[in-house]
Amino acid sequence: MHFLSEELELYIEQHSQNEPELLAQLNKETYQKILLPRMLSGHFQGRVLSMLSKLIRPVNILEIGTYTGYSALCLCEGIQENGLLHTIDIKEELVDFQRKYFDKSPWGNQIVQHLGDAIDIIPTLDLKFDLVFIDADKENYINYFNLIVPMMNKGGIILSDNVLWSGKVLEEVHPNDISTKVLLEFNKLVNEDQRVETVLLPIRDGLTVSRVL
Repeated sequence: MHFLSEELELYIEQHSQNEPELLAQLNKETYQKILLPRMLSGHFQGRVLSMLSKLIRPVNILEIGTYTGYSALCLCEGIQENGLLHTIDIKEELVDFQRKYFDKSPWGNQIVQHLGDAIDIIPTLDLKFDLVFIDADKENYINYFNLIVPMMNKGGIILSDNVLWSGKVLEEVHPNDISTKVLLEFNKLVNEDQRVETVLLPIRDGLTVSRVL
């Protein structure tokens, strides 16, 4: 996932806003106790998510893929006082870990956790969203996108993570590599879909920003 040298990534982090202390604690405990800690958004991408949320000032946020809650807390930094963040994950063993950090934050009562399959849960949310972050199973990215677009407010932003997939989008695709196949289709879709305008940013493992027209 290192498209830039580690030295340059370190320089970028050192010249971006520091991560809040609570997120530093969450980061540390994730690496100590949770499998696949590299799934964490981390310092630099977290500050990007925070900045985008502060610029958007969302009321309703949807996150697909909670993991340990780092990105949810970053997105909450820009949420309005009457806003809610709905976050969905399938891993029951992470629910208490997430909630511990959510409740330590200023937004504990504004974060709603959903446990289960996002494909089933999203249609039950009778809301219009200002900001969405897709960071779950790549095989369903297109399904998530098509479910979400009609639920967005005009001008709302959809963020999609891991769209460069460690550079696999430039390589010959193995016949059994469903994730890369879907991401290639997804990247083409969001670039050509007349409902949105899109820019793909080479941040970490690739972050797409799609604005709903």
